[in-house]
Amino acid sequence: MSDATAPAAFQGYGSKSYRAYVLFVLVIVYTFNFIDRLLISIVQEAIKEDFGVSNFMLGLLGGPVFAILYTTLGIPIARLSERANRITIVSIGAFLWSLMTAACGFAQNFLQLALCRLGVGIGEAACVPPSQSAFADYLPAERRASALAIFSLGIPFGTALAAVGGGWLVANFDWRTAFWLLGAPGIAAAILLKLTVREPPRSSKVEPPSFSETLKSLSTKASFWHIAFGGALMSFVGYGSSQFLVSHMVRNYELAPTLPQEIANASYALGAIGGIATGLGTFLGGFLSDRLAPKHPRVHTWLPALGMSIAIPLYIMSFIQTEFAFAFGFLMLAPIFHYMYLGPMYAVTMGVSQPLQRATAVAILLLIVNLIGYGLGPPFVGAANDFFANQVLAQNGLTLAQCADAANAATCANAQGLGLKTALGTTMIFLGWAALHFLLAGRTVVKDRVG
Repeated sequence: MSDATAPAAFQGYGSKSYRAYVLFVLVIVYTFNFIDRLLISIVQEAIKEDFGVSNFMLGLLGGPVFAILYTTLGIPIARLSERANRITIVSIGAFLWSLMTAACGFAQNFLQLALCRLGVGIGEAACVPPSQSAFADYLPAERRASALAIFSLGIPFGTALAAVGGGWLVANFDWRTAFWLLGAPGIAAAILLKLTVREPPRSSKVEPPSFSETLKSLSTKASFWHIAFGGALMSFVGYGSSQFLVSHMVRNYELAPTLPQEIANASYALGAIGGIATGLGTFLGGFLSDRLAPKHPRVHTWLPALGMSIAIPLYIMSFIQTEFAFAFGFLMLAPIFHYMYLGPMYAVTMGVSQPLQRATAVAILLLIVNLIGYGLGPPFVGAANDFFANQVLAQNGLTLAQCADAANAATCANAQGLGLKTALGTTMIFLGWAALHFLLAGRTVVKDRVG
């Protein structure tokens, strides 16, 4: 076919300003997705005090209880997204997860809170695969990494708002109010999305391939599997550590005279880390990848690996500090390099998938990432915290079971703090394993790309 008869390259659906608006609204929705997902980690010290649960049980609330239905429903919802209106699917999901987050505030025991978290997971399963599939039909390929990185800013934005808002509400009201007031506004975001964003026409009109066909196609793409398992290990570290960062700061540093004030101050610190450092890293990962890709076609794999190699020592330096100012300083640097992987991870997944396989490919990616990351990360850190705390207590002839005795309060508090520091530092080692997978993905990523 000659240049004169070749079809024009896809320039995107709608005007540039409308595409920017669509991206803006979806970032808002994704921000509420992460507010509602992470709020439990902000208020968990207050829940621990009210319900008397262990660190491992807190890890279950933040991990498997949420992740079970969130991950398993992702694939059938993605399959629906290949045929049905993707904007409607995301809107319904946002309405449900926001409603269930508000319902968490009414829980009277651990079981009721766990059931509400299951509901949050069901709703949130309807967010990322259909959103990213819609992006692929709104945007030309050369702009997807940047757009996906901007969409992923919902993660740091949501983290920051959950931290600052949740911390302030716990300090001035209680943890139940935090769930009510931060959960309900997501319902308005769901309505805004449905009423103002159009479903884009699909780039292919043919019948979408079956799940087995999509899986068979991806099975030949080694880069996809390395990116998926690398992303899963990154999430294992990210979700596991973020679940306990507020607890770490409360237990190891004197931030205020009362527990609610300590939670608030630690949450504000986490808000700065999540909103500024994580946001900057997320944006830079996508921006630099798009700019470097024309000359460096494997940049989506080696740039995240480079970031991880820098993040590991920064994290470890933070967790060995005894002064909060130094610990906070290192924690402001490490996520910049840690979260450079998000945009490239999704861009590789889109790049190796056929147009009508993208939502399903993203769902398979998220199944792997979240089963390992959410399903195992928080409970691993919680269990490691309990294990290392017991080691410290054993040196004083005590066990965690004896911490209910007020006479042992000071010794137990010290053990809990030291145990959590050690657990967090140990978890960072998994970033090195993740970096190896990203580097291995670079061996075939160019060959695996579609078109």
